[in-house]
Amino acid sequence: MPFSTLGLDDRILQAIKEAGYTEPTPIQAAAIPEILARHDLIGIAQTGTGKTAAFTLPLLTLMAGSAPASGRKKTRTLVLAPTRELVVQIEENVCAYSRHVPLRIAKVFGGVGERPQIDALRAGSDMVIATPGRLLDLMRQGHADFSALEYLVLDEADRMLDMGFLPDIRRIVKALPVRRQTLLFSATLSKEIESLTKEFQQHPKKVEIGRRSNPADTVTQLIYEVKKDHKPGLLSHLLRDQSLNMVLVFTRTKHGADRIAKRLARDGVTTATLHANRSQNQRLRALQDFKSGAVRVLVATDIAARGIDVDGISHVINFDFPPHVEDYVHRIGRTGRANAIGDAISFVTSEDYGALRSLERFIGRGIVRRQAEGFDPGAQPPEEPSDRGPRPPRQQQQRSRNNGRGQGGEQRRSSARPQQQRDNRPRSQSPSRPERPAAREEQPESPAPLRQQGRAGRRSRRW
Repeated sequence: MPFSTLGLDDRILQAIKEAGYTEPTPIQAAAIPEILARHDLIGIAQTGTGKTAAFTLPLLTLMAGSAPASGRKKTRTLVLAPTRELVVQIEENVCAYSRHVPLRIAKVFGGVGERPQIDALRAGSDMVIATPGRLLDLMRQGHADFSALEYLVLDEADRMLDMGFLPDIRRIVKALPVRRQTLLFSATLSKEIESLTKEFQQHPKKVEIGRRSNPADTVTQLIYEVKKDHKPGLLSHLLRDQSLNMVLVFTRTKHGADRIAKRLARDGVTTATLHANRSQNQRLRALQDFKSGAVRVLVATDIAARGIDVDGISHVINFDFPPHVEDYVHRIGRTGRANAIGDAISFVTSEDYGALRSLERFIGRGIVRRQAEGFDPGAQPPEEPSDRGPRPPRQQQQRSRNNGRGQGGEQRRSSARPQQQRDNRPRSQSPSRPERPAAREEQPESPAPLRQQGRAGRRSRRW
């Protein structure tokens, strides 16, 4: 079925041809006619199947074929997305498809200056693509006029509604015209979240391609069972294989991503990082370097699980196994896009067995286990150099413990002794604190050790 049979505007068809596309994907073929018929729509399909074009192509056709409701230029279409990267990705696609149609497109997101975005909103952009937080801020300042809005799109709807965006979404929707066409698209959409769409849609049509949350069939999935301390060494070992030529590595935390990038840089692997602690310019630069091949590995948190549409990603590596099925689906969906072949490798520790079993039950099959040939965990260098020096012999440690006993055989709290040693040590000789383990780095430090020290101090004074 060619695009020409779907009822799209001739100028849009010309742009599609110039972009090199010949036939629509299943989600595009099913969704485009429903949108052109002015139905509200829920679109569900596997990641990498062309959902962005499924809503942008018909909306551009509708906008190109009709004039605004009022003479003054006002925003006619609002697209909301959960991350800055996804906003940029959608804007790039819209600009490519609308190159022959005189439409104004604006993107709004945090991490950059407000002034260009305010100017774009005041100028009356035909389509605004935005993250909820920044858009709501500008709306409160009176910079956005949605009185003539005709079309609303919630992209990655499950994440928008399920990850803390619901209050902002409700405030934004409340300011929009009641009579509008609302579209929701996602790779996953739980029934609990689907019930919330009744707030925003009226008698929506539903287009569902494939099984919900099912990983793409073109992705080969592999599991490497490994101890937590051996994961950095295993990653370096696997990257010695040059067939892993464009690799996206997912970590659970921002600091973990930075640590991995430093380790790979020491190994001579060109690496960039993408996470929330990076500025917007740094994130865009990292993504551009990855797309252009300037860096071989992009280490990222889950903000990159959605919105990254990079051709040629050969491998996705879950350095930290995701606890939720939906996150796993979105992560590995960064490879094997548009029916291309890709590989997804997951490192699994004993702590991840429960999440792994849940995933295998969900997809209805086991994932192949594999061992890394030639990998010797004992021969790998430590993740970070340590400046603590060698540990004392076991006999010396025992004597130190015995010295901590008070009169009458009562043993004082061990936490008081190292605190006293630290206080008596000259400041210039204090060793720097080592990095905390990745699994705990974003947890707040427990106040329990401080309470123990206080009790120990009081006890020692009484004795």
